[in-house]
Amino acid sequence: MSYPIYQVDAFTDQIFGGNPAAVMPLDSWLPDETLQSLAAENNLSETAFFVPTPEDRDSDFHIRWFTPGTEVPLCGHATLASAWIIFNKLGWDKNEIRLQSKSGPLGVTRTEDDWLLLDFPNLRFEQEATPAIIHEALEGAPDTAFFVPNDTNYMVVLENEAAVRSAQPDLRKLKQLGNQGLIITAPGDQADFVSRYFAPGAGIDEDPVTGSIHSVLVPYWAEKLGKSKLDARQVSARGGVLRCELKGDRVAIAGQAAFYMEGAVHLR
Repeated sequence: MSYPIYQVDAFTDQIFGGNPAAVMPLDSWLPDETLQSLAAENNLSETAFFVPTPEDRDSDFHIRWFTPGTEVPLCGHATLASAWIIFNKLGWDKNEIRLQSKSGPLGVTRTEDDWLLLDFPNLRFEQEATPAIIHEALEGAPDTAFFVPNDTNYMVVLENEAAVRSAQPDLRKLKQLGNQGLIITAPGDQADFVSRYFAPGAGIDEDPVTGSIHSVLVPYWAEKLGKSKLDARQVSARGGVLRCELKGDRVAIAGQAAFYMEGAVHLR
């Protein structure tokens, strides 16, 4: 059997920037082991798979995301990449796509200026003492961290953008967090805030641009800065730009995408 596969750079308007994601539309689900093997073979931070849901009045597609090592409950950049494919390669003639996922309902809207607007949940976080392993892995880590139960990430807030850019966490030690990742963030020089994201235990040393972590970052910085609309930058080597807005129990995350590659996967 042959299956189409695409690669899209998300949260950028130029190829070789943003975060690359593989996207595979399916007519029906393949076995989980096959999905995981495909993601491992692609060797990108995430591969998105989706199937149509014609019998569901509340959604158009069911979407799932896999890193090279595990399935994850939410992924922003691969959702944005999937939406770009649905809009531009699959002949979708509406301006909105309704998705069902392990994190509940998600939406993507195409704006007039061709940005893609993700409708994601507002993920609550809990303040706690920074785990010892994070202190060991990240020089200058503060004594207080924020834990996100819904997606099992930790977040630490550093003093300024320079500290985020120059951080060199010990990835071998961070791997001891298992599938839990580490978000580091600070006020931005040109944007409202900046961030980076590390999840070596999930097979991602550093994710170039991570839409899903903004479900945590936006509520935090909206409260901290006293504003609901925020400009964000993820300051990895590839980098990415996001327009964000806190809307009650939802977070709007907008970005662009650049189409890179298409082909076919042949499974025996």
